Amino acid sequence: MSILGIVAEFNPFHNGHQYLINTVKEKYNFDAIVCVMSGNFTQRGEPAICNKWARAEMALNAGVDLVIELPFCFATRSAYYFAKGAIELLELTKVVTHIAFGSEMGDIEQLKDIARLLNEEPDDYKKLLKKQLNKGFSYPMARSIA
Repeated sequence: MSILGIVAEFNPFHNGHQYLINTVKEKYNFDAIVCVMSGNFTQRGEPAICNKWARAEMALNAGVDLVIELPFCFATRSAYYFAKGAIELLELTKVVTHIAFGSEMGDIEQLKDIARLLNEEPDDYKKLLKKQLNKGFSYPMARSIA
């Protein structure tokens, strides 16, 4: 069996999400799609536009077979912990064989470069980040400034 995992917030569910689901279903013919989705609060710690039940229903109506809620402790943290928690949940299902994601960028090589940079942050960057955090900036803002 071939089972696809998708990590999303669907806040709100839009045509890009539908496009991703349709494309992977048509192109790869997965037996099922499992989605890990944030609950009532998003990665930025803000309340979701629609509650988790409405967003899960939208995902199911769009072709997702199972929606698993990402626990609050991961859903409201930085992108690293959001992704880490979500991928670990997909792995814990013991059935997900592939993962897919959407990107506004549309350039996989540029995404790989960004991933490498984030995985191997230079010491100068780490110092700048710490300086901004010590000034009281939120983690996302401190990263942006650094």
